[in-house]
Amino acid sequence: MHRFLALLIRFLGRYFTQKSNQDMLKPGQAAPDFSLPDQDGKLVSGADFKGKKYALYFYPKDNTPTCTEQACSLRDGYDSLRQKGILLMGVRTDSERRHQNFIRKFSLPFPLLVDTEHKLADAFGVWGEKTLFGRKYMGMHRVTFLIDEAGRIAQVIDRVDAKNHAAQILQAWAL
Repeated sequence: MHRFLALLIRFLGRYFTQKSNQDMLKPGQAAPDFSLPDQDGKLVSGADFKGKKYALYFYPKDNTPTCTEQACSLRDGYDSLRQKGILLMGVRTDSERRHQNFIRKFSLPFPLLVDTEHKLADAFGVWGEKTLFGRKYMGMHRVTFLIDEAGRIAQVIDRVDAKNHAAQILQAWAL
């Protein structure tokens, strides 16, 4: 069944396009400061990561096939990321409860931030128009920002390889 869903998603991907967001932050720009709750309601702030490298990955929805594949890749590569000094957080507009279920179901070792009003997504320029089968709607684009110790965006991964995303992050950092 999982294999069928993966094939279906790849097939549908041919008909799915994302409008490129001109406002998306670019390498060299300062990462916006933020303060959002994680899945347990604990407030997480950008200031908490000053002097540290971190990856902030935005994804469309908890418990969907490609988002699950991406999260599991990050779970499986989490120790490698940590060994290289990279902290990791996911961001989605889902509720704390949905994030808790997603984390529990797939044993995710990293926090998922709750951005229900998509303020952080707006600040990074990843909330925007999407198109599926010709229908336009607003949603979260799948983008990962690599933020350096100075709080600047070092890299932007906007062509995410969901199955190999942890390796993609390490390669982008050249680690």
